Amino acid sequence: MLIDFFYSLRGAKLPVSVKEYLTLLEALKAQVIAPSLDEFYFLARMTLVKDEKYFDKFDQAFGAYFHGVTKIDEAAFDVPLDWLKKRLDRDFTPEEKNKIEALGGLDKLMERLKELFEEQQERHEGGSKWIGTGGTSPFGHGGYNPEGIRIGGESSGNRTAVKVWDERAYRDYDDQVEIGTRNIKIALRRLRRFAREGAAEELDLPDTIRSTAANAGWLDLKMVPERHNNVKVLMLLDVGGSMDDHIKRVEELFSAAKAEFKHLEFFYFHNCVYDYLWKNNRRRHGERTPTFDVLHKFTADYKLIFVGDATMSPYEVLQPGGSVEYNNAEAGAVWLRRLADQFPRHAWLNPEPERLWEYRQSISVIRQVLGNRMYGLTMAGLEGAMRALSK
Repeated sequence: MLIDFFYSLRGAKLPVSVKEYLTLLEALKAQVIAPSLDEFYFLARMTLVKDEKYFDKFDQAFGAYFHGVTKIDEAAFDVPLDWLKKRLDRDFTPEEKNKIEALGGLDKLMERLKELFEEQQERHEGGSKWIGTGGTSPFGHGGYNPEGIRIGGESSGNRTAVKVWDERAYRDYDDQVEIGTRNIKIALRRLRRFAREGAAEELDLPDTIRSTAANAGWLDLKMVPERHNNVKVLMLLDVGGSMDDHIKRVEELFSAAKAEFKHLEFFYFHNCVYDYLWKNNRRRHGERTPTFDVLHKFTADYKLIFVGDATMSPYEVLQPGGSVEYNNAEAGAVWLRRLADQFPRHAWLNPEPERLWEYRQSISVIRQVLGNRMYGLTMAGLEGAMRALSK
């Protein structure tokens, strides 16, 4: 049975080796787990998957192979849909939202939060004052407020939090995603700039003909180095939070970029660029790259491409300490301007639908900082961005 499971993982394009498969068999033979499908899932993932970015693919392949082995009782979900939607989404009407006022700035929010920590003694739900859930208070999660601090829980989708107090785990974008369409690659090829590099391995037919003719018909082969695309690209990718809605398209773009550009460097950031970036989301707290190092390491001939939805509180762009995760010493706009000055050929690719841009204040601010070089993550947007980067 497990041979078929192994090949099903390979068929799902997971880089599973025979050695890792034998390790799984050894662990099963040693009875390191109980005879449980749940425990087998974790053991198989631990032994067969060596990179967190493949976890989603593994889950899909595992579920497809063992489909029907366990079944969830559908009666457990016999909950009225209207009640569930109201409880989870707190879908406030426009009139209700207009009655809710912001406290008026990050400093006032932090001051009020400190007061509530000292006063509050119990859990609250659905209110407008205390730290709780599902209400209109600026503090908590699951409700609505035009300017608040989300504490724990999932976002309710309003994307208006000024700060987020929670342990946040981001996942690297998968660079092995199969491109659903070749159009993304074709659009990126507008950036190509070929040069002959390396050893002389390619036949130079015109020079061979000329040299053979000049040599009285004796064949005289002439070789030249192979042509390579030597354009240099630096890609900065927003990850986590609201970008989870756009993972598929960003992974397609990332895969296409890695296939097209020999000289591609990339880093991650969250929401806005501040004083450090990172290469691996699992180790982002321990392995950081100062943004100043990026500015000094990469030369101005690199094409800089930001990828992000630019959807956040405007404080995150305009104010020191505005980051949702820590107190940044300088505003995000300062770092964006430094990057734009260092890399004159730059563009921001935004996966959010363009019809929503006018309703996002942070998008307007970032477009202004970058000289209006923001393009939608569509075929038309990609072509426009590539034309701008090629100038």
